[in-house]
Amino acid sequence: MIYRFRSAVLFTLLLLIPLSALSDQTDTIVPNNSAKLLILGDSLSAAYGLDQQEGWVSLLQKRWRDENISIDIVNAAVSGETTDGGLARLPRLIEQHTPSHILVELGGNDGLQGHSISKIRNNLSAIVSIAKSDNTTVFVQDMQIPTNYGKRYTQMFSDTFDTVSEQHEVTKIPFFLEDIALQKDLMQRDGIHPNAKAQPMIVEFMFEKLTPLIMNNQ
Repeated sequence: MIYRFRSAVLFTLLLLIPLSALSDQTDTIVPNNSAKLLILGDSLSAAYGLDQQEGWVSLLQKRWRDENISIDIVNAAVSGETTDGGLARLPRLIEQHTPSHILVELGGNDGLQGHSISKIRNNLSAIVSIAKSDNTTVFVQDMQIPTNYGKRYTQMFSDTFDTVSEQHEVTKIPFFLEDIALQKDLMQRDGIHPNAKAQPMIVEFMFEKLTPLIMNNQ
């Protein structure tokens, strides 16, 4: 199922979301000697429109702690981030935080801005290569865009995440808004970002996907 938005509102709001001017302001959540997951993402992981503690990343960290699972999170997600910005920031983030695992949740803004598929693919590929060269385990988050961008572009965009994950032999995590985006009561007024009510659902989804992957790759 394709992630459908109201296109006019979508593009307008996209331009209003701050880009990577704040790219080095990361939300580090109590690092220790356990596994460390760095989230290189955009507004969907940056708790856009919510208090930070309401976002799925903070709630996932709490869930892991409550269950005595030794995984700490560095939330390096920035609203409006593109693969260009993520690629530029990644070396410094790795040096600063030395993560054991990285979740790449990027590409959505590139697609919404109509960036070339080859550019998106090359950037994602470079991000994964940089992370893997440091012996970090990488997960690629699948992303989706509205169908109004045209069948060909939409399909090529979707295929990009399969291509990158297959070429680099990394795990692709399914799009976490798959069952949320079309439910109005789970979305903010902009029709783009999940609201506070949706965050625990994302947590449950990501907990089930990420926990065994991380615990089995330490």
